[in-house]
Amino acid sequence: VQLQASGGGLVQSGGSLRLSCGVSGLTFGTYALGWFRQAPGKDYEFVGVISFNGQTSYYSDVAKGRFTISRDNAKNTVYLQMNGLKPDDTAVYYCAAEPRDYGLGSVDINEYDYRGLGTQVTVSS
Repeated sequence: VQLQASGGGLVQSGGSLRLSCGVSGLTFGTYALGWFRQAPGKDYEFVGVISFNGQTSYYSDVAKGRFTISRDNAKNTVYLQMNGLKPDDTAVYYCAAEPRDYGLGSVDINEYDYRGLGTQVTVSS
């Protein structure tokens, strides 16, 4: 199983980025996909999650209203659109997969079976 996040980079405060996470080696349509981030010296932080069928999503308070998760089950890819970025959003962003063909995935990264390599997002002030 492989999850590879991409699309990170350096952006000015107020800017936007779209992260992608390509997934292989599992039945994509039976997994909830979550996004997490980790800033230097801090624990993993839940960003948001999308259900196995893309019909439902849930966001942390810091992400709500600014970030949007979507998925393309035909391409085995999940996306994280980030708008209105702030310096506090600087972190390595990870996607993770949890087997769940009902409801939403967990807000706890430890509940996810698979976690990919992250992509660095740096927001300058």
